[in-house]
Amino acid sequence: QVQVVESGGGLVQPGGSLRLSCAASGSIFSLYAMGWYRQAPGKQRELVATITSGGITTYADSAKGRFTISRDNAKNTVYLQMNSLKPEDTAVYYCNRFPTTMRTVWGQGTQVTVSS
Repeated sequence: QVQVVESGGGLVQPGGSLRLSCAASGSIFSLYAMGWYRQAPGKQRELVATITSGGITTYADSAKGRFTISRDNAKNTVYLQMNSLKPEDTAVYYCNRFPTTMRTVWGQGTQVTVSS
C-alpha cells in the first residue's frame, strides 16, 4: 500500500512562497496519478492540482498561474511549489493518489498559513 508524508508548510506573508513535499512509499508509485488537496477551516476538502504518471498536470482555477505540481519518480516524491500566496490559501494541505474514493486514507497533512 502507498503511504505518504507531507512536509514544507509554515507561516508566510501574503505574496510569499512555499514548497511542499510529499514523500511516498510503494514500489508502484511511478504508476499512480497523484494530487494535492487542501482543507480550510469550515470548508470541504478541495483538489488543488494533479499530475499523471507521465507528468501531465491540472490545476484548480484558484491555483492556476501561481502553483506548480511536479514529481520525481526516482525519489518517490511529489512537490507543490506555491508562489504569490494569498490569505485564502490558508489550509491543511494533503497529498494522495488521484482520484480519491470513500476508502482513501488521509495522512496528517501540512499546515500552510498565509497572514500578515
